[in-house]
Amino acid sequence: MNPRLILAALILAGLTNPHTHAIDAKKPNVLFIIADDLNVFLGCYGDSLARTPNLDQLAKRGVRFENAYCTFPLCGPSRNSMLTGLYPNSNGILANAQIFRQTVPDRISLPQAFRRQGYFAARVGKLYHYNVPTSIGTEGHDDPASWELQLNPAGVDRTEEEGRIFSLRPGSFGGSLSWYASLKPDAEHTDGKIAADAEWVLERCAKQKDRPFFLAVGFFRPHTPYVAPKKPYYEFYPQEEMRVVQNVKEDQLDIPSPALASYKPEQDKLDDHLRRSALQAYYASISFMDTQLGHVIGALDRLGLSENTIIVFTSDHGYHTGEHGLWQKQSLFEESTRVPLLIVTPDGRSKNTVAKSPVSHIDLFPTLMDLAGIKAPDGLQGQSLVPIIRDPTAQGRGWSLSQVVRGGGFKRFGASASIGDDGKRFFGYSLRTDRWRYTEWDEGKQGTELYDHDNDPSELVNLSGKPEHSALVNRLQCQLRDAARSSFPENGITPELRKDAGLWAPQFIE
Repeated sequence: MNPRLILAALILAGLTNPHTHAIDAKKPNVLFIIADDLNVFLGCYGDSLARTPNLDQLAKRGVRFENAYCTFPLCGPSRNSMLTGLYPNSNGILANAQIFRQTVPDRISLPQAFRRQGYFAARVGKLYHYNVPTSIGTEGHDDPASWELQLNPAGVDRTEEEGRIFSLRPGSFGGSLSWYASLKPDAEHTDGKIAADAEWVLERCAKQKDRPFFLAVGFFRPHTPYVAPKKPYYEFYPQEEMRVVQNVKEDQLDIPSPALASYKPEQDKLDDHLRRSALQAYYASISFMDTQLGHVIGALDRLGLSENTIIVFTSDHGYHTGEHGLWQKQSLFEESTRVPLLIVTPDGRSKNTVAKSPVSHIDLFPTLMDLAGIKAPDGLQGQSLVPIIRDPTAQGRGWSLSQVVRGGGFKRFGASASIGDDGKRFFGYSLRTDRWRYTEWDEGKQGTELYDHDNDPSELVNLSGKPEHSALVNRLQCQLRDAARSSFPENGITPELRKDAGLWAPQFIE
């Protein structure tokens, strides 16, 4: 029997299941779309090179959050934080390949919270952590309790083309800079198949209007390897137009060494030609993903579902393309921690608006609960963004907290979060306010950073050691440490919890 016919029967059975909770058919649907390793190289965020017409149009339909940040610029911790509504310190996920059911097994995830309210919860592609590209086509490190339906398509980028992909570290693609201009059409790539499967699910949902849905769509691009069709996407971005970051050595002089520890040795191979090639491939992958997103949003509109659907678009974290001499993620600079965030509500009350107050991924869980009129689970650590959605000038919390792990030896369930091998683990924390970024490494013992975003949006001048800023540093230090304390469980960190959950705390948390 055709597998899609079997799945269609399962979907219809789920959508009409008489044993689900009492359902209010007027409850809004949720379409939650997430890209992988995407920074703000988007037209709607002011990037002059980006060709992202579908995201640009989506931004006009709702609120664009100008200053949105992840809690941890690494896929596994970021996604688990977003989907559990807990900071990494509270859910215990501080590395890739970890599963939150092993650390906080009774936690209700975001899609599970909707599912428990009678929603049909489905996932297409990557929501929790996957090893890219090796986990494409599998369940990855998924959470089965979150979904009624999971679809895991794999395209030619995984099944046919890996042997043709250029990599700075031959044979290594997911963690190394790697790219390929494919001759295959969109529909044969993984993200093309994800878009088609999402459209197919929406068509089935449209036939059953008495049960709302929570559909999560996780695209893999622009994560390395940057594989996208050569025509038209690579051709959108001539190599000679790709910028190369200049004066890196001078920039690095006032930066503490832990801040640069995400640098990978194979990046020594980068010359200007390779830098331009990598950036061309990254942009091409963004435009390819944008086109696939357009198919999903187009289906939502065509099926008449958008009039009662909340749409969220974001990425798991930001991404470096040479700034400060860094590529990829796991830094606490703006490029690595800042994410795109668009929220569209069915009432259209905040069309084409921009909210500038700093917000966090940790805020998405309570926000969606609030928008749907559902009581949120206890213990969520974020704020609802609904007041900001209703009035984009509202301040909200006014700051966002991000963290990373440095040092050697941290392992949990076979996964490593460490960079370096000095045998000492420590945190880096970064507080982003509306004007300032203040960062501490190992409680300041291994360096601090202060950047003025009003006058230095590229974070090129570290002001933390300037006497004229000492009072500001002291104030931001107190604010950061209060925020860090709040990122741990309410009942504190016991020695047993540290041992069992793989957690540790800076001294000021004790």
